[in-house]
Order: sequence, then structure tokens, then C-alpha cells
Amino acid sequence: MSDESRPSPAQTPVAAVIPAAGRGVRLGPGAPKALRALNGTPMLIHAVRALAASRHVSLVIVVAPSDGAAEVKSLLDAHALPERTDFLVVPGGDTRQESVKLGLDALPPEYGVVLVHDAARPLVPVDTVDAVIEAVRAGAPAVVPALALADTVKEVEPAAVPGDPEPVVATPERARLRAVQTPQGFDRTILVRAHETVTDDVTDDASMVEQLGLGVVTVPGHEEAFKVTRPLDLVLAEAVLARRRLNDGF
Repeated sequence: MSDESRPSPAQTPVAAVIPAAGRGVRLGPGAPKALRALNGTPMLIHAVRALAASRHVSLVIVVAPSDGAAEVKSLLDAHALPERTDFLVVPGGDTRQESVKLGLDALPPEYGVVLVHDAARPLVPVDTVDAVIEAVRAGAPAVVPALALADTVKEVEPAAVPGDPEPVVATPERARLRAVQTPQGFDRTILVRAHETVTDDVTDDASMVEQLGLGVVTVPGHEEAFKVTRPLDLVLAEAVLARRRLNDGF
């Protein structure tokens, strides 16, 4: 289907791509980060359920380690997932960008809105997912959930030796800074063009759209959509799940 004949984002179904091919070295040795257990269930399953909880999301594509697609497929098959959502597992690449591109390549043509979500953000609330989708459907090329910063931020000259003192270069105005989360939402044709055009190593997909000279907007993020990167984050995530069970009965 050509770009001209594809329906506008406001009219098309929504798909989500979850790159889950990384090793997660900051959590230490062992299974890939996305497969670490959280309350007895792999983080990846929590993340998949969080995206599929949105009534708008009808397809979730999980990009697995290149040698672990069969394992991830078995993992999805072994856990209860919403029946109204389709799930697809594809092998990933060596970098996050390569993995997202491979997920986009597997996307059927009828999907005009695509979300990209970190498997390491297993607890994102459905209201945040829906807010991102609604902003893309309203016409934004790219949308990121974002939080205001609680801490003052310093720009420094990085030390040659880790742990050495680092000179402060500047103190950015905190009121203008945001910490961005996922899922990030996109007009599908724009995200595909970004991945075909931008070759720089980037930390998120929205910055690729910025390099095309197109607008990126934020919607309110959520404190529970934090990224599980360090062992302490696992403790916090378990606490959030325990509070949810107490409040919501699951």
C-alpha cells in the first residue's frame, strides 16, 4: 500500500513494537533483562500486557534476540494475553535501532500508527498509552510521554577515567527539561522514513524524527512507567505491583 493510499493515522489501527533483544548488562549476568522475572512473570510479559491493555492496540510485535525468537514465542504462548490483540515475534538485530527497524518491516500495511515501547518499562499505565495514541491520531508526527525533572541537572565535561571528578560546564534551566519515557507514538510513514534516513546512533526513536526536521510533542508521562535498569529498580517495581494487587485485586 502506498503512502498516498494508506488511511490517515486517525482512521487506522494501532500496532506496538517492543524491542526486547538487549542483554541488560546493568542488571548483572543471567537472562536478558526483558526475561527477568517480576512478581514471578517475565518483565516482557508485563510490558506486552501493558500495551495490549489499550483498546486501540490490535497488534503487538515483539523483537526478540536473534537466537531467541522461538523461546520468546513460547513465552508468549505460555501466558494469558488479551484475545482481541494479535501477537507476533520477529528476530532482532545487534542494536536497538536495527531491532525497531526489523519490527517495522514486519508491520502489516494497514497500520498507520505505531508505538515503540521499552520492554524494560513493564508498568506503564494504560492511560499513558492511550494519551500517546490520541495525540498521534490528532495529527502529531511523533509523541513522547514525559515527566518534569525533580532534580537540578548539571552538564559536565566527562572524565577520562570513570569516577574521577568532572568539571561542571553549565546548569540547564530545569523548567525546560523533561525526562522522556515510552511508549513513543508515531505516524507510521514518518517513523519508517526516519529509520531509512537517520544513521546516527540514538537513544530513542523520537530523536530520529527530530533529525528529519519534524515536530515532536510530549504528553504527561507517569511515575510508574520508569525503566527497570538496576537491581534497585526491580525492588521498586515489585512494590508497585504489590500496591496494585492490594488496590485492584490482581
